[in-house]
Amino acid sequence: MIQSGEGWQANRQDYEDKKDALVREFQENLQNISRNKGSFALNKSTSNLFRNRKSSQSKKLDVKRLNRVLLIDPRSLTAEVEAMITYEKLVDETLAYHCLPAVVPQLKTITVGGALVGLGIESSSFRYGLVHETILEIEILTGEGNVVVCRPDNEHRDLFYAFPNSYGTLGYALKVKLQLIPAKQFLRLTHLHFSDPILYFDKLRELCAERRSSSYDSYIDGVIFSEHEMAVTLGEFTDEAPYTSDYTYMDVYYRSIQKKKTDFLSTYAYIWRWDADWFWCSKHFGMNHWLLRFVFGKFMLHSAVYWKIKHLVGTNRVFNRIVSLFEKPSETVIQDILIPIENAPAFYDFLRRSIRIVPIWICPFQFYRTDARFPLCPRLDPSVLYLDFGFWDIVPTDKPKGYFNQLIEKKTQELKGFKSLYSDSFYSEEEFWSIYSKSAFSNLKQKYDPESVFKDLYAKCVRRM
Repeated sequence: MIQSGEGWQANRQDYEDKKDALVREFQENLQNISRNKGSFALNKSTSNLFRNRKSSQSKKLDVKRLNRVLLIDPRSLTAEVEAMITYEKLVDETLAYHCLPAVVPQLKTITVGGALVGLGIESSSFRYGLVHETILEIEILTGEGNVVVCRPDNEHRDLFYAFPNSYGTLGYALKVKLQLIPAKQFLRLTHLHFSDPILYFDKLRELCAERRSSSYDSYIDGVIFSEHEMAVTLGEFTDEAPYTSDYTYMDVYYRSIQKKKTDFLSTYAYIWRWDADWFWCSKHFGMNHWLLRFVFGKFMLHSAVYWKIKHLVGTNRVFNRIVSLFEKPSETVIQDILIPIENAPAFYDFLRRSIRIVPIWICPFQFYRTDARFPLCPRLDPSVLYLDFGFWDIVPTDKPKGYFNQLIEKKTQELKGFKSLYSDSFYSEEEFWSIYSKSAFSNLKQKYDPESVFKDLYAKCVRRM
């Protein structure tokens, strides 16, 4: 935890040494990659992508060591970090200075760089937008082997604004400067319960407008448990708490929402309230059973463990074969869909009738920087409040592969929504580029990666190459 002085200089020099070594490795392989029409990829410690890639001959760059905080400045409320640092580590260090990143994605293993090139969201997003809107500066390794500093006001502003939703196809983030907010020791949670979807969405709109205009920071998200059971959770900082709940072992956070009207958590516990049960996906590992939770909970209740198991099953042929022997015909549906608030009732009705997954996480989002334009997110309107519908489950089916996911993509388009690309997509190439601005992507690709040593966005996100 470094604020200034010699410690900062030492951290900075360490970063510069690691950056120089990575650039040398990149440049040494660049000619061979270009000549053989290959590509680069990252060798990382963690990932939160849910689209298993096909086997690839990509040259993998080891970026695992780019995982440190370089500077925390509680006066200017900014931090400089290496891009592969996890939010778990970043939050640990910022809380020591009574600060937090303005938007902290829900899982401990998500990295700052990953949230930047994806679309990181959380319960502060109704006020601060998506993660990339709280980023002030990025150092990016381009396809030509150069490192460029990108800010909203310099000669590389085009890459700065295009980086969100690019998923490593325009370059790799090495260092990031980001915005912090003040944080107190505790949060008071208020759970508002509803039985009517129309009233529920109307209340969300009202609360977001009211708290977005207030002078203090707060949090808003919600859960739909069923057609007649839904909740909005409000989080407010407080210096004192009569008690604090613990949802890292036997008690389950999302179940507490159904039972309680108020609750108190430490700020650390609130930020990671969803992590122990991967929202509610721990059920797929048997961890919703009290006995398994009691015996294995101390080891299992962490998103990193779930991810390692999932990755092993997805990439190891032996484990994959064993699991397939017990599987019934099904389709994995893992999606986060941003829907304009006025179309939220129609989208929920579609999910209820056609997809039938519950619970559903609801997270409001509106642009923080209303004058900014992000070319790979062209369908998002800065004046509109969106709701992120997060739903993740396995749906029994005898339909063709991708049937339900394609229904979701079609309905998203119909209701002027926007789909995150961290999971499986089934768009045709024509459909994809009608959404994600092929002209803007191609122009930037030509400028910053003229030899296409990084993958094409469609190839990476839909073809999973």
